[in-house]
Amino acid sequence: MLNANIHLAYRVKHLPENLCFDEFRSCNHWMSFNCCDAVSHRRIVTLKDRLSKDIIDYFEARFSVQERAQVQSVTIDMNAEYGSFIHRLFPNAATIIDRFHIIQLAGRALDNERTQTIRTIQDKHSRIYHILKSQWRLFHLDEIKVNDSKAVYLRGINEYMTQQNAIDLALDAFPRFRSVYQTYQGILSAIHQKDANAFQSLLTNYQPTSNQMDITINTFIKNGSALLNSCRYPFSNGPIEGLNRKIKALKRNCFGFRNIDNFFIRISLIHE
Repeated sequence: MLNANIHLAYRVKHLPENLCFDEFRSCNHWMSFNCCDAVSHRRIVTLKDRLSKDIIDYFEARFSVQERAQVQSVTIDMNAEYGSFIHRLFPNAATIIDRFHIIQLAGRALDNERTQTIRTIQDKHSRIYHILKSQWRLFHLDEIKVNDSKAVYLRGINEYMTQQNAIDLALDAFPRFRSVYQTYQGILSAIHQKDANAFQSLLTNYQPTSNQMDITINTFIKNGSALLNSCRYPFSNGPIEGLNRKIKALKRNCFGFRNIDNFFIRISLIHE
């Protein structure tokens, strides 16, 4: 057989100090678990499913308590299941929520509020309607990158104006949307500057106003120190996202896999 002489390693020799956790879609719509070294980007293990019990069993069966105690950090997305057992497996590790997922969740709240605001506008031909509808990317820009001096032609609005002017027109017309926008910009600034104190202050002083950002802020508060660690540590889930892209490319080039064992052997070969 093609795989007769291929033997997958039982475990890596040394558990790295900084890990990344993530999942990917494998065979038959199953979600599988992936783990790599946050510094060297080396794959540590790929498991056939992402169930908590199987992840716990793998690390506890193959690595001693002393080895697991040497892990200093584990970077994850907003998956609540990972956060529930990281301290059990790695008692000295800090949990870090990936910065991209923080901004993504805040951006989704901004878009939801913008969509709700658009629905309240009666005049579908108004300038404000077209700004909110067609120029949604402007509201996701970091404030320091917004052009406030040079007028440009904005498609959808069909006018020449500065980007800042377009943003101000929408924010002045809808104070509730302004509140969500300002909170989003505060999150963006804290993440980009890696300012944990500013992030903590934003969460502590946030005043709910029955908008879409309320749910996001509550989620951030529940994640507590793991969220603030994204500003305190340099690690992200970028390395493991890169490995997952290789896996997706493998599936695409092979037109998918029916046998998950064959699939995982190929994954092991391309990552070695």
